[in-house]
Amino acid sequence: MPKISDKERLVPYYFSSARLISYKYNRMMDKRPPEEIMVPKSDEVLLSQCRVETFRAGGPGGQHQNKTETAVRIIHLATGISSVARDERSQLRNRHLAVNRLREKLEAHYKTPEPRLRTVIPTREKKKRLERKRQRGQTKKLRKKPDPDLE
Repeated sequence: MPKISDKERLVPYYFSSARLISYKYNRMMDKRPPEEIMVPKSDEVLLSQCRVETFRAGGPGGQHQNKTETAVRIIHLATGISSVARDERSQLRNRHLAVNRLREKLEAHYKTPEPRLRTVIPTREKKKRLERKRQRGQTKKLRKKPDPDLE
């Protein structure tokens, strides 16, 4: 493998298997706190980042629901996350419901998981486990055929 200077490692490069390798960049990204991505509070700003589609809802609700385009689908262009609302007879109310559902999905998508705390195993439990391991090993030793040299 050819020698690579530290400056070259800062920029990702492709290896023979076309797999992206970036040593220092990945290490830097691991140590950096994740950037807080805010979901816009106002509906207008959020809708400017989305594509809004209306369609006929279908299903139960009779002729009115089947003939008018009251159902709303909102697709967030940056992430591809979509939400659909076809609960109400009004397109305006369905749009409001879809925006709220999309906001919840985006918040769940951007939320960083809490780091897992390592469980501390009590000393007594460690000793119990080791004792069980010893007993199991002894049982397995006794199952083996006797060594012919010792007879």
